[in-house]
Amino acid sequence: MNNSKNTYKIAFGGICLAFTVIALFLASIVPGLELTFYALSSVFAAAVIIESDIRGGLIFYGASCSLSFMLIPDKLALIPFVFFFGIYGVIKFVAEKVKNPLGQIIIKTLFFMAIFGTGFFFFKSLFFGNISLPDYSLWVLVPGSLLIFILYDYIYTLMIRLYRQRIKRDQKGIKLS
Repeated sequence: MNNSKNTYKIAFGGICLAFTVIALFLASIVPGLELTFYALSSVFAAAVIIESDIRGGLIFYGASCSLSFMLIPDKLALIPFVFFFGIYGVIKFVAEKVKNPLGQIIIKTLFFMAIFGTGFFFFKSLFFGNISLPDYSLWVLVPGSLLIFILYDYIYTLMIRLYRQRIKRDQKGIKLS
């Protein structure tokens, strides 16, 4: 019984890994939809964390970064995934272990602002190489990006809820053995 459960987790992780790499490949070649495909690529990590645990999520993150660097020709297009989108499922999982909802928001927002700030101020052309940012004032760009992040986190939460309610096999009474 335990062997079939492990086999399921490995196969599930492999399928999610394939979908992640496909989404990242599309992010590197489809202009204008980069952020959409990066966001889509990050959702598969949440499914892996739900099916296994945080350790499985970290292994999945490492595998998705490694495989993407091997398969996707435009390496610069992977930077947003490696530094934010790929690890966000793990960060969200850890942040939501905090009992206080305000504490959860603060942790996730601090992570986002640290990554966004570092990318914007120090590595703008490298970090945002595949993403075109408008030439607005910093006073408009930072709050705007924070609102987009909050929307992204909300949609990410809805996707997790949808996965748990509609897709997760062992919650529907189907045994994994």
